[in-house]
Amino acid sequence: MTVYANAGAPPGATVGRESSVPRPLRFAALGDSLTAGVGDRVEGGWRGWAVLLAEALTPDGATACAPPGCAAPAPAAPVVAAARVEPAAVFRNFATSGALTRDVRAEQTPAALAFGPDIASVVVGVNDTLRRAFDIASIARALDEVCAALTARGTVLLTACLPDPGVMLGLPAPLARPLARRQRAVNTLVHALSARYGAVHLHAADPAWVADRSLWSADRLHPGERGHRMIAARFHAMLTERGLTLGPPPSREPERPPPSRTEALLWLATAGTGWMVRRSTDLLPELLLLAGGEMRHWARGTATRLDLRAEHALSRALTALPPARPLARMGE
Repeated sequence: MTVYANAGAPPGATVGRESSVPRPLRFAALGDSLTAGVGDRVEGGWRGWAVLLAEALTPDGATACAPPGCAAPAPAAPVVAAARVEPAAVFRNFATSGALTRDVRAEQTPAALAFGPDIASVVVGVNDTLRRAFDIASIARALDEVCAALTARGTVLLTACLPDPGVMLGLPAPLARPLARRQRAVNTLVHALSARYGAVHLHAADPAWVADRSLWSADRLHPGERGHRMIAARFHAMLTERGLTLGPPPSREPERPPPSRTEALLWLATAGTGWMVRRSTDLLPELLLLAGGEMRHWARGTATRLDLRAEHALSRALTALPPARPLARMGE
């Protein structure tokens, strides 16, 4: 007799009369273009680290991918009553290119909570640093609400600190320093919230990671296939350390050759140019003002005031957060 696992059943639910199969592990990915898979191109679009990790969440590597537009997750593969087989993990990627922290809170989090994830990644923040209206207090409130809502239902949280976009783009110092200051603030915030909510936290801003050009795509902001594979493998290792039973780790070796120089230049001349135009209308005027301030402070020998101002703003933002709620365990 063959029975089918019910993707909507709670953990440990009995399926049929002759087999008891736990509910498939559910993984929700929230964030921006990094989690949407930009940089790891496959036939039909982007793949990315979240898909690679989802494929390694069950021993046989089976994953039922349910895009956000679907009414319900795809059913798990059939299981035979005589043998206890882990059902396929169910994965949904809510991340969208260009998403800000407030977008993750307002749009992605409600959808993810309705999905009911056991594991959820929240990797966001670089786009916030590239916007004129950068406000670390607003970012802190939004990100705290996202983390609190997910962990309150027992979801295991995945987070990451990210590289400085000014360094990645090779901007001159007066332009790069304001972005570096913003990214430091966001990363420090993510560190604090990760500790607060017991997240599995990936340090993706390490100098060695940033300096290895083989990990990055032509746009110098998103990982290439090798970089996405490294992120997936590192999250997999940390989840395994948490005691979760997973499948084999994702391979770190790319399946496809990196883009040729011609392909990279073509991308920069098309999609890359469009990205620069959009950012120029929003960020560039503000960045030029910030750069002017940087140069004046450096000329006066008062550049440390800008760092102290940013540190005080971050400290006030963290102090203003509400008390953390008790964390639930996965499955509660």
